[in-house]
Amino acid sequence: MANVPTYKVIVAGDGSVGKTSLLRRQTAGRFTASRVMTIGVEFHVDTIRVGRHTIKLSIWDIGGQKRFAGFRRMFYRGAVAGALVFDVTDRDTFIALPHWREEVLSIAPYARLMVVGNKIDMPREIEYDEARAWSLAMRCPYVEVSAMTGHAVDRIFEGLGWLAVKNTEQLQPQAAAT
Repeated sequence: MANVPTYKVIVAGDGSVGKTSLLRRQTAGRFTASRVMTIGVEFHVDTIRVGRHTIKLSIWDIGGQKRFAGFRRMFYRGAVAGALVFDVTDRDTFIALPHWREEVLSIAPYARLMVVGNKIDMPREIEYDEARAWSLAMRCPYVEVSAMTGHAVDRIFEGLGWLAVKNTEQLQPQAAAT
Protein backbone atom coordinates (compact mmCIF):
# COMPACT_ATOMS: atom_id res chain seq x y z
CA MET A 1 0.00 0.00 0.00
CA ALA A 2 2.80 2.37 -0.91
CA ASN A 3 0.94 5.25 -2.54
CA VAL A 4 -2.42 5.16 -0.84
CA PRO A 5 -4.08 8.54 -1.37
CA THR A 6 -5.18 10.37 1.77
CA TYR A 7 -8.20 12.65 1.92
CA LYS A 8 -9.04 15.11 4.68
CA VAL A 9 -12.66 14.80 5.81
CA ILE A 10 -14.44 16.42 8.73
CA VAL A 11 -17.24 15.33 11.03
CA ALA A 12 -19.19 18.29 12.42
CA GLY A 13 -22.37 18.92 14.38
CA ASP A 14 -23.65 20.00 17.78
CA GLY A 15 -22.08 18.64 20.94
CA SER A 16 -23.41 15.27 22.18
CA VAL A 17 -24.79 14.09 18.82
CA GLY A 18 -22.36 11.15 18.88
CA LYS A 19 -19.63 12.20 16.44
CA THR A 20 -16.80 10.74 18.52
CA SER A 21 -18.78 7.57 19.23
CA LEU A 22 -19.31 7.09 15.48
CA LEU A 23 -15.60 7.48 14.81
CA ARG A 24 -14.63 5.09 17.57
CA ARG A 25 -17.18 2.55 16.33
CA GLN A 26 -15.63 2.76 12.86
CA THR A 27 -11.95 2.85 13.78
CA ALA A 28 -11.91 0.66 16.93
CA GLY A 29 -14.93 -1.51 16.16
CA ARG A 30 -16.64 -0.87 19.47
CA PHE A 31 -19.06 1.51 21.14
CA THR A 32 -17.86 3.45 24.13
CA ALA A 33 -20.58 5.28 26.04
CA SER A 34 -18.78 8.50 26.86
CA ARG A 35 -20.11 11.89 27.86
CA VAL A 36 -16.66 13.47 27.65
CA MET A 37 -16.77 16.33 25.18
CA THR A 38 -14.27 16.69 22.38
CA ILE A 39 -12.00 19.61 23.21
CA GLY A 40 -11.34 21.31 19.88
CA VAL A 41 -10.61 18.43 17.55
CA GLU A 42 -9.80 14.71 17.59
CA PHE A 43 -7.96 13.11 14.72
CA HIS A 44 -8.46 9.61 13.32
CA VAL A 45 -7.11 7.78 10.27
CA ASP A 46 -9.07 4.99 8.61
CA THR A 47 -8.18 2.95 5.55
CA ILE A 48 -11.19 1.99 3.44
CA ARG A 49 -12.06 0.61 0.01
CA VAL A 50 -13.78 2.86 -2.52
CA GLY A 51 -14.66 0.80 -5.54
CA ARG A 52 -11.46 -0.96 -6.58
CA HIS A 53 -9.22 1.49 -4.75
CA THR A 54 -7.86 1.65 -1.24
CA ILE A 55 -7.77 5.11 0.30
CA LYS A 56 -7.02 6.68 3.67
CA LEU A 57 -9.38 9.08 5.33
CA SER A 58 -7.80 11.64 7.60
CA ILE A 59 -10.88 12.23 9.77
CA TRP A 60 -11.15 15.39 11.84
CA ASP A 61 -13.73 15.12 14.63
CA ILE A 62 -14.68 18.74 15.32
CA GLY A 63 -15.88 19.68 18.83
CA GLY A 64 -19.44 20.96 18.62
CA GLN A 65 -19.77 23.15 21.69
CA LYS A 66 -20.32 26.86 21.03
CA ARG A 67 -17.30 27.86 23.09
CA PHE A 68 -15.01 26.24 20.48
CA ALA A 69 -16.54 28.12 17.53
CA GLY A 70 -13.74 30.67 17.34
CA PHE A 71 -10.94 28.24 16.72
CA ARG A 72 -12.64 25.17 15.24
CA ARG A 73 -13.04 26.91 11.89
CA MET A 74 -9.31 26.58 11.20
CA PHE A 75 -9.68 22.80 11.20
CA TYR A 76 -12.06 22.86 8.21
CA ARG A 77 -9.41 24.20 5.83
CA GLY A 78 -8.43 21.65 3.20
CA ALA A 79 -11.35 19.30 3.80
CA VAL A 80 -12.71 17.73 0.61
CA ALA A 81 -15.72 16.08 2.26
CA GLY A 82 -17.64 16.19 5.49
CA ALA A 83 -20.45 14.66 7.50
CA LEU A 84 -22.96 16.92 9.25
CA VAL A 85 -24.21 14.84 12.17
CA PHE A 86 -27.38 15.36 14.19
CA ASP A 87 -29.19 13.38 16.87
CA VAL A 88 -32.61 12.07 15.70
CA THR A 89 -33.81 12.29 19.33
CA ASP A 90 -33.07 16.03 19.61
CA ARG A 91 -34.79 18.48 17.23
CA ASP A 92 -32.43 21.32 18.18
CA THR A 93 -29.48 19.43 16.68
CA PHE A 94 -31.41 19.06 13.41
CA ILE A 95 -32.38 22.74 13.40
CA ALA A 96 -28.67 23.59 13.78
CA LEU A 97 -27.67 21.80 10.54
CA PRO A 98 -27.93 24.91 8.33
CA HIS A 99 -25.51 26.68 10.68
CA TRP A 100 -23.03 23.79 10.45
CA ARG A 101 -23.34 23.65 6.68
CA GLU A 102 -22.69 27.39 6.39
CA GLU A 103 -19.77 27.27 8.83
CA VAL A 104 -18.03 24.42 7.00
CA LEU A 105 -18.61 25.80 3.51
CA SER A 106 -17.42 29.29 4.50
CA ILE A 107 -13.94 27.83 5.09
CA ALA A 108 -13.98 24.78 2.78
CA PRO A 109 -16.26 25.97 -0.05
CA TYR A 110 -15.54 22.98 -2.30
CA ALA A 111 -16.18 20.32 0.35
CA ARG A 112 -18.91 17.82 -0.52
CA LEU A 113 -21.20 17.13 2.41
CA MET A 114 -23.44 14.34 3.61
CA VAL A 115 -25.98 14.40 6.45
CA VAL A 116 -26.00 11.75 9.18
CA GLY A 117 -28.86 11.07 11.59
CA ASN A 118 -27.44 9.26 14.62
CA LYS A 119 -29.09 7.41 17.56
CA ILE A 120 -31.81 5.68 15.53
CA ASP A 121 -31.91 2.99 18.24
CA MET A 122 -33.73 5.50 20.49
CA PRO A 123 -37.18 7.18 20.35
CA ARG A 124 -36.98 9.90 17.73
CA GLU A 125 -38.08 13.49 17.31
CA ILE A 126 -36.95 13.72 13.67
CA GLU A 127 -38.50 11.30 11.21
CA TYR A 128 -36.52 9.86 8.31
CA ASP A 129 -38.62 11.63 5.65
CA GLU A 130 -38.09 15.07 7.20
CA ALA A 131 -34.32 14.66 7.45
CA ARG A 132 -34.04 13.13 3.99
CA ALA A 133 -36.09 15.97 2.46
CA TRP A 134 -33.79 18.59 3.98
CA SER A 135 -30.71 16.67 2.85
CA LEU A 136 -32.02 16.39 -0.70
CA ALA A 137 -32.83 20.11 -0.74
CA MET A 138 -29.18 20.74 0.22
CA ARG A 139 -28.00 18.22 -2.42
CA CYS A 140 -26.46 16.01 0.24
CA PRO A 141 -26.73 12.25 0.66
CA TYR A 142 -28.48 11.17 3.86
CA VAL A 143 -27.85 8.13 6.05
CA GLU A 144 -29.28 7.06 9.41
CA VAL A 145 -27.06 5.19 11.83
CA SER A 146 -26.59 4.02 15.39
CA ALA A 147 -23.17 4.33 16.98
CA MET A 148 -24.41 2.14 19.83
CA THR A 149 -25.53 -0.84 17.72
CA GLY A 150 -23.16 -0.17 14.83
CA HIS A 151 -26.05 -0.11 12.35
CA ALA A 152 -24.88 1.45 9.05
CA VAL A 153 -21.88 3.27 10.58
CA ASP A 154 -19.66 1.96 7.78
CA ARG A 155 -21.95 3.73 5.28
CA ILE A 156 -20.82 7.11 6.65
CA PHE A 157 -17.19 6.44 5.91
CA GLU A 158 -17.85 4.73 2.58
CA GLY A 159 -19.93 7.78 1.68
CA LEU A 160 -17.22 10.19 2.78
CA GLY A 161 -14.70 8.17 0.77
CA TRP A 162 -16.81 8.36 -2.39
CA LEU A 163 -17.48 12.08 -1.88
CA ALA A 164 -13.78 12.77 -1.31
CA VAL A 165 -12.61 10.83 -4.36
CA LYS A 166 -15.27 12.28 -6.69
CA ASN A 167 -14.74 15.80 -5.37
CA THR A 168 -10.98 15.57 -5.83
CA GLU A 169 -11.43 14.28 -9.39
CA GLN A 170 -13.70 17.25 -10.15
CA LEU A 171 -11.35 19.78 -8.52
CA GLN A 172 -8.18 18.59 -10.27
CA PRO A 173 -9.11 20.07 -13.68
CA GLN A 174 -9.86 23.40 -11.95
CA ALA A 175 -6.51 23.36 -10.16
CA ALA A 176 -4.65 22.56 -13.40
CA ALA A 177 -6.36 25.48 -15.14
CA THR A 178 -5.15 28.02 -12.57
